[in-house]
Amino acid sequence: MLRRKPGRERGAKMGWHERMRGAVLGALAACAVASAGAAATADPPPGVAQAVPAADAPPAVCAGADLMQSLPAETRARIDAAVAATPYAQGTRFTARKGDARIEIIGTYHFDDPRHDPMVAALTPVIASADAMLVEAGPDEEKRLTAALARDPSLMVDTEGPTLPERLGDAAWRELGEAMSARGMPPVMVSRLRPWYVSMMLGISPCMMGQIKARGDTAGLDHRLMQVAADAGVPVRALEPWDTVLTLFDGMSDAEELDMIRAALPAARLADDYATTTIEAYFRGDIWAIWEFGRLDAYDHAGMDRASVDRQVQLAEDRLMTGRNRGWIAPLTEAATAAAARGKPVVAAFGALHLPGEDGVLRLLERDGWTITAGGAS
Repeated sequence: MLRRKPGRERGAKMGWHERMRGAVLGALAACAVASAGAAATADPPPGVAQAVPAADAPPAVCAGADLMQSLPAETRARIDAAVAATPYAQGTRFTARKGDARIEIIGTYHFDDPRHDPMVAALTPVIASADAMLVEAGPDEEKRLTAALARDPSLMVDTEGPTLPERLGDAAWRELGEAMSARGMPPVMVSRLRPWYVSMMLGISPCMMGQIKARGDTAGLDHRLMQVAADAGVPVRALEPWDTVLTLFDGMSDAEELDMIRAALPAARLADDYATTTIEAYFRGDIWAIWEFGRLDAYDHAGMDRASVDRQVQLAEDRLMTGRNRGWIAPLTEAATAAAARGKPVVAAFGALHLPGEDGVLRLLERDGWTITAGGAS
């Protein structure tokens, strides 16, 4: 359920809500490929902060280093071992079949890259021949989320209780303030944002955030494929309710919320490098390596003991992937079964990190009697 507190101001400008909606969707998207989103950098809600001056135009390409290429041999071996033990750890195109039903599955990266072009071209006829396309959040869900944020800024901002600087302490707050300022969000605004949202934003490089704000869209593979479907007159349906992102972290303790921020701070320090590492792994098809790299890097740089890091990683996996994956099997099956009766397949496009693992979408479908093959129709 959405949490709404009485007496909350509702007069924030729509421009802020549009950007915040993009940020929320981006954050949810980012979980499915590593981390990402867009920032609310203008017209914040009343009583939180003044608008941030427009930044210089961002570069066309965000430069960074692929950190996996310089890993010590021992660390790389640990990642490789984890990948080898994980079902469907590699690849972004799969086909699932069960009787006459067929699902063409695409693991996506939620941000812009010219290397999406060949995939879009290859999938255009596949989508055009499909009965429907299923995604994490479709156009209707995005509109409903925008409307909810317009009605209730408290969904993202907590104006009651202690602030983040009071909760985090001086050193962590200072580091967080610097990281978020680089992303166009002044500390006075960040101090009242909800911790889960802050932790998501820390995974976005300032350069990428500037690009997203300039475009007004992440321009990732999901949105590009949704546009292909719209152009072809193919219905786009959501795999989950519109308010999923607002409920993923319900019930967390104060300590768990703050640990999310602390665990995310390493990515903030080398954000362009982390973004490059993620996208290069994606285009190599090394999907689960992205997740394991994040875990091992946090061991060394998060300032937390390994048990705490493992708890955070498991919490993120459970809430951002496992629970959602399980919830997607029924709508995928129902859509594919209905489409088969009309002699058509369905297309499903969602973040690539939802594919691997014992609780990944592919293994869950397999357990439900589907046959999974790598690659897909063209």
